[in-house]
Amino acid sequence: MEASSPTPSTPPAPFSTVIRTASHEQHTEAENSSFMSDLLGGRLGVAAYRRYTEQLWFVYRALEDASEALADDPVAGPFIRPELARTAQLERDLGHLGGPSWHTGLQPLPATAAYAARVTACAQDWPAGYVAHHYTRYLGDLSGGQIIRGTAEKTWGFARKGDGVRFYVFEDIANPAAFKREYRALLDALPVDDLEKQRVVDECKRAFGLNSAVFRELGEQFPLSA
Repeated sequence: MEASSPTPSTPPAPFSTVIRTASHEQHTEAENSSFMSDLLGGRLGVAAYRRYTEQLWFVYRALEDASEALADDPVAGPFIRPELARTAQLERDLGHLGGPSWHTGLQPLPATAAYAARVTACAQDWPAGYVAHHYTRYLGDLSGGQIIRGTAEKTWGFARKGDGVRFYVFEDIANPAAFKREYRALLDALPVDDLEKQRVVDECKRAFGLNSAVFRELGEQFPLSA
């Protein structure tokens, strides 16, 4: 009796696809928060946009304060790209929004403090977890962040790609689509085993959850009825 031919196996999905698909629900929840919906709908004042930008500053400080220490790390190091750095642009935007003393007395929301603390903990103890936070923030900035920029320019009169929205302008990335392809290729080549990859996926979900918590607290500060 002739042996049957083996059924060809389906190649595994690239890790960048796995992480995007697995976190889709959490990503959608964050995007569709009432605060972000109201902000993008032009239904909130510039004070809400400023407060949101302040929260981003705390998160990106946590991400970028770790950059130098992780630059040579075999897992996180390839993702540390100077053209992504956002802290200086955030500070320029905040100076435009709040004047030269914008940082005086500035405190993060409790959810923001928890988010930044988690980023710092991963940066110190778990480089692959840091990559999960890096991915959720910077690839989002290069994609959906551009929608926020357009809304801010139209709603509050900022100059196109000028002060107030510089956080969303990546001047040193000439081709964002190509850059995102390169970034996803780095994710696909992440030098960790399958168990660690699953932990990264879980941390990515956690990152979106932390972001959603910030949006909830911002929504409490800026309810649409106000």
